[in-house]
Amino acid sequence: MQIDYQAQLIELIKLQLPKDESIGNVLSEVLSISPDAAYRRFRGDTPFTINELQKISKHFGISLDSLFDIKKNSVAFDFQPLSNYDFTMEGYLEGILKGLKFLKSQPNPELIISINNTPLIQLLNFPHLIRFKLFFWAKTHLQIEAYAKIQFVREKPTEKVFLLGREVLQHYNSIPSRELFDPELLRGFIREIQYYFSAQHFEDPNYAIYLMDQLLEFVNHLKEQTTIGKKFIYATQPPADGNKFEVYHNEVLNGISSTYYKTDETKGLYIAHNLLNTLHTNDELYVNESADVLEKQLANASLISLTNEKERNSYFKQLENAIEKAKKQMELELE
Repeated sequence: MQIDYQAQLIELIKLQLPKDESIGNVLSEVLSISPDAAYRRFRGDTPFTINELQKISKHFGISLDSLFDIKKNSVAFDFQPLSNYDFTMEGYLEGILKGLKFLKSQPNPELIISINNTPLIQLLNFPHLIRFKLFFWAKTHLQIEAYAKIQFVREKPTEKVFLLGREVLQHYNSIPSRELFDPELLRGFIREIQYYFSAQHFEDPNYAIYLMDQLLEFVNHLKEQTTIGKKFIYATQPPADGNKFEVYHNEVLNGISSTYYKTDETKGLYIAHNLLNTLHTNDELYVNESADVLEKQLANASLISLTNEKERNSYFKQLENAIEKAKKQMELELE
């Protein structure tokens, strides 16, 4: 059977467009052709030229190798190069929000998230913590030159950052998710705060103590959401319906952070890349195999949301103890 690659390409483009945006107008602009010529290509009356395929591939981030199935054992990912990355809070949040808005525009979205150390979107409930995480990534892991000689200072998030964070959380909370926690949850985050404290990277060392207190509040918020099986923004009331939150305890390490998403019309996978950056793919075989592995991990883990109170309380108590221990060590050094 002959495959209609042009029709497949059109469908991949449509998945990236808001429902109220005309594909004909978009193609006309991207390819620098008239709307009538664009619609002839949309209907399949006129084939795309090689140059037009190149423009489409570059503009929409679509791998033509993947489309034409040139290499069955290769997977095409898209990502944000670090040279183009916006390390500000606003830039980081806008990138997350764009992906969540697309997902929410699709019918019946759902998520499976495997968390390696830090549940980043949930961390947005506490802006000081997400600011620290991004600063540490840029200064210490990536050694961005602009961060080399500056210390981490206590700073209130701007109104725009606060509203962006709220919008990200609202979209995320409204999408049902199953999430896999492991024994190392937030332990690395604790060590990062301790490292900056010891290395005197805090302008005010007391700010490290404040971050530890925020971390304790974060753990309490995670526990409360897990107990009732619903996601909600910190310091607000949980909703009566929706916002489904299933949490599983994996007694061994998750190994990698990944987010599988599925709707009635599309599915895909985000994988942690360069620590806080992500790789993304819609490759059907790879996505399906990854989803199968995630389902098996969930099947081997213990459900601790709504049920299994004893294991849930023990899990979060151990995490609280780890934070309290680190906090007391820093307090002793400040005396």
